[in-house]
Amino acid sequence: MNMVAVGAVLCAVASVGLILALGELITHSLSGRPGAKRRAGELLRAVLTPDQYGHLMQRGHIDIASPSDPERIYRVPKGPGRVQVREKGRLTMWLCLQPLERVPEADLLVMHKLMIEADEQTYLRKAN
Repeated sequence: MNMVAVGAVLCAVASVGLILALGELITHSLSGRPGAKRRAGELLRAVLTPDQYGHLMQRGHIDIASPSDPERIYRVPKGPGRVQVREKGRLTMWLCLQPLERVPEADLLVMHKLMIEADEQTYLRKAN
């Protein structure tokens, strides 16, 4: 196995670990402790670039570039709702992916962003 393949596998494993850790953080943030929305907002600000955050505040969604297709973007809404998949600027499909437990809206947005960027193929398989 060449070093590029090994690096890609290690990166994928680390990304899945990050997503699982984020899931734990989200679950614990909603266990009745005050401040879950505040912490979710702080996490969102930390995960998004300043441009993405500004776009989110102005337009109510963020666009996440596909790691595998330069002409595809995922338009993720600020609140609950389906994710648009757009290719060459045109809507090609809608996706729905929800956590099993209730989480703050900001955490949902972070979940979509990290899953798309870390493992787009798994994200597409899990969404319906």
